[in-house]
Amino acid sequence: MKLASTVSAALVAIAALAGLSTAAQADSGFVTLTIYKAGWIIGGSGGSGVLNFRGRTYGLSTGGLDYGLVFGGSKTVLRGRVSNINRPSDVAGVYGAAGAGIAVGSGARAIVLTNQKGAVLELSGTQVGLMANADLSGLAITMR
Repeated sequence: MKLASTVSAALVAIAALAGLSTAAQADSGFVTLTIYKAGWIIGGSGGSGVLNFRGRTYGLSTGGLDYGLVFGGSKTVLRGRVSNINRPSDVAGVYGAAGAGIAVGSGARAIVLTNQKGAVLELSGTQVGLMANADLSGLAITMR
């Protein structure tokens, strides 16, 4: 009986260490997204991009909805880092944000988002078009 409990304790310790080593192996990659957005009260967005992770390139698709004060249309190109991922599919998921802004012509844009898997996007770039917004929005990223 004592041997069984010792073996059980050892297995629990190994499992805990395996979990810690997996968290310690979280990595980061580089993301580029091009997003087109348009709306009047309710808006939508869609686009595509790429993830560069551990020497490979993966295609991404984006889509989302905005609700609140949304008016106009824009094209946004964002580049930056995605962190806290263990595999490429960790970047896929739903990212939520609340924000406000206005773009007439071109302007700068920066955003930090987290999905349900813990992936953190830190993006910046440019927005071109005529867009005014004070809204709640969601961005879904899927692997292509």
